[in-house]
Amino acid sequence: MYNHADETYKCPICVGIGTIKEGRSLIEPGDIVFQDELVTAFISSFNIKNNPYHVVVVPNEHIENIYDMSDGTGARIQSIAREMAIALKNAYKAQGVTIIQNNEPYGDQHAFHYHMHVIPRYGGDELYQHIYDKPTASTDERAKAAASLKGYMGKRI
Repeated sequence: MYNHADETYKCPICVGIGTIKEGRSLIEPGDIVFQDELVTAFISSFNIKNNPYHVVVVPNEHIENIYDMSDGTGARIQSIAREMAIALKNAYKAQGVTIIQNNEPYGDQHAFHYHMHVIPRYGGDELYQHIYDKPTASTDERAKAAASLKGYMGKRI
């Protein structure tokens, strides 16, 4: 409906979660915390200062933004985001969770595939001062974070 990627766009999220084979992505197989027929949740390739190893939840189908989302897929994304929030509270001892989802360039969407960030929060973390201070996390660090969260996911889903 309100799409901004052109027909030559090689979606890095689709590549990373394995729904297309051609293209580049920072997402590695070890980053994936959860995947079913509708959605995938993975550790972000980027660490926000003071809020490391947040989770990104995406539809497996290439859907650019919320305007094109079906109710069923949207409900499943929300359900898994909730499970990820609970896992973050347990595995990371998060004191809270912030969920962010952006649409269109002026809404701060940078990858043109719907994605919801589930970010662990802590007292004094200054998330909004550091939201763009996000160096790439190492593959090994992300895999360890994913393994930690998987332990909590297996008990709930």
